[in-house]
Amino acid sequence: MIRFEDVSVTYEGAARPAVQGVDFEVPEGELVLLVGPSGTGKSTILNSVSGLVPHFTGGTLRGRVTVAGRDTRTHKPRELADVVGTVGQDPLAHFVTDTVEDELAYGMESLGIAPAVMRRRVEEVLDLLGLAELRDRAIATLSGGQRQRVAIGSVLTPHPAVLVLDEPTSALDPAAAEEVLAVLQRLVHDLGTTVFLAEHRLERVVQYADRVVLLPKAGAAPVVGTPAEVMAVSPVCPPVVELGRLAGWSPLPMTVRDARRQAGGLRERLAGRTPPHHRTAAPAAPLAEVRSLAVRRERVDALRYVDLAVAPGETVALMGRNGAGKSTLLSALVGLVAPSGGTVRVGGAVPHRTAPRDLVRLVGLVPQEPRDLLYADTVGAECAAADRDAGAVPGTCRGLVSGLLPGVGDDTHPRDLSEGQRLALALAVVLTARPPLLLLDEPTRGLDYAAKARLVGALRGLAADGHAIVLATHDVELAAELAHRVVLLAEGEVIADGPTDDIVVSSPSFAPQVTKILAPQRWLTVPQIREALA
Repeated sequence: MIRFEDVSVTYEGAARPAVQGVDFEVPEGELVLLVGPSGTGKSTILNSVSGLVPHFTGGTLRGRVTVAGRDTRTHKPRELADVVGTVGQDPLAHFVTDTVEDELAYGMESLGIAPAVMRRRVEEVLDLLGLAELRDRAIATLSGGQRQRVAIGSVLTPHPAVLVLDEPTSALDPAAAEEVLAVLQRLVHDLGTTVFLAEHRLERVVQYADRVVLLPKAGAAPVVGTPAEVMAVSPVCPPVVELGRLAGWSPLPMTVRDARRQAGGLRERLAGRTPPHHRTAAPAAPLAEVRSLAVRRERVDALRYVDLAVAPGETVALMGRNGAGKSTLLSALVGLVAPSGGTVRVGGAVPHRTAPRDLVRLVGLVPQEPRDLLYADTVGAECAAADRDAGAVPGTCRGLVSGLLPGVGDDTHPRDLSEGQRLALALAVVLTARPPLLLLDEPTRGLDYAAKARLVGALRGLAADGHAIVLATHDVELAAELAHRVVLLAEGEVIADGPTDDIVVSSPSFAPQVTKILAPQRWLTVPQIREALA
């Protein structure tokens, strides 16, 4: 269905190709997973299937990409729209209309599909993706995860033969991610749809793949094989595979179920040992305090009677399904929304009544869309501006960027960075002012495992220096590795607040893979087990 023949892509002004030596086939009716570290060219390969590369992005494409027999060099994206449905990393860039139902119908209108057929397909997709309650909602009022489901739904309604998805579960809570992946499975198995997707959260998707294409490093030829073959040599792998490598299991497990069948011996070796859970020291006076907070947005009670206190040196993970109120709580802490009721205080200040130049020294937010913080033409200019705004020593931001983004030059344009690289740059910009309270909204979107490890190291260092960190995340592995406390939100209310190991171990939805494999023992991460066995 999709054929790459010795493909290379070189963007204008680049010293070397973004990808080269790409030569493989995606058969009809298979789910093929594209993996690799950040910046290796995964998005470039996906965009070449839809014709966005080179017709939209520019640059030079050598070799040949064909989709259903159509050559993408001679067929522009609009001439492939009836065959290929594409959802990129940024759902906002995908939307054309204002409401959910209109967006689901728009692609079919463009293809001239009969109104009766359109109506039926819209209803089917609303049910498939759990969007029925949102059908009349304005897209601008949706959470990041809800937008991602709408974007996926809008390409499902025209019934394309090929679906190309870039990080389709990155903003989804665990339950919603499972629903979307189940839909993709049904399309592949029941309708013969070809699904080609890139995803960094391999723990969610690798078990569903028919084959895996690995880009081991920038410019390297891809490695193609079954999930087990590729994961055995891949520099990026999910915790279940990492645990299998550590324990010496053969064959390597791809699922929690497979791992549990082999885990008996490991449980015996770990019996009687206590996992080294990270707890904060004795409670200090809170740096940020929320009391009976209520926020009403667009006739929706986004938050109701929320209480939260965060102490210096503490890392708190906000978790819960899409639309639970996590981003709204972060927005209240940074003064972007005013409370409808209750109080918010950060360092003694009321955020929404504090001047931005003063607030930036108290609290910093890295939003879901890091581009909202980036406005300069180069990484170097962005860093220089951050130093000036924060009154920091010149070179402060650049030093942070070098730690989080090794190998990215000063003259690189932020738009040429991958989603994960842009997020790391935005984090460096916010950290330049060294705010006592740091807020992060979905900080691992677009990050590979190595980049996530660098982020965890940086955040642990900040917590050790006394910074308070609050992160809204659907990444259960990140919460298990980093958070001292987990706060669960549902329908705008706090339903649980306690130490990470107490909350996630007791939750089927928010338990990390290692916990599921080794239950009833209370291990959370592979590094804990490596330390215990050393």
